[in-house]
Amino acid sequence: MAFLPPWQKHKPLGRPDFENTPMSVTIGSHAPAFKLPARPGHEVDVGNVIGHQKVVLLFIPLAFSPVCTTEFCTFRDDWSNWSKLGCAVFGISVDSPFVTDKFKQELSIPFDILSDFNKEVSRTYGALYENLMGLKGVGKRAAFVINAAGKVVYAKVNDEAGQQVDFAAIQSAVESC
Repeated sequence: MAFLPPWQKHKPLGRPDFENTPMSVTIGSHAPAFKLPARPGHEVDVGNVIGHQKVVLLFIPLAFSPVCTTEFCTFRDDWSNWSKLGCAVFGISVDSPFVTDKFKQELSIPFDILSDFNKEVSRTYGALYENLMGLKGVGKRAAFVINAAGKVVYAKVNDEAGQQVDFAAIQSAVESC
């Protein structure tokens, strides 16, 4: 039997057909539960938070790229405000868990940055380029706000990799739910 890292041993919660599911995460839909590693050997069960607390999911193309760094540093620099809003924030990248952990540590990001190395969550949320400038399976920049009942109240997937998320719209969505 081959060795499998902990993040590859489990299918995402409640979604047995997760990798075959077309993009179905839209405003008003129930947010799918999932588990992803934040670093090697440390899996985060976002499904334990969805439906119990407001959640912000931030998908980025690649760690350490200029726009992604600016996005996460903007959240970091305004962290006291985000904390007051009572929401859990998760970054998601298709980079390996080694890279997402290094990105978090080097930039002192106060929230988990999860590795969707197998691209299942990004594909389900419609946040995946099949081909970006010759690179296969790069994440799209996207933001989703999920209310405490587990319903998506804000969904924005940017088709332009260099287009920044709308910080004010995300904050407004969190405040309104």
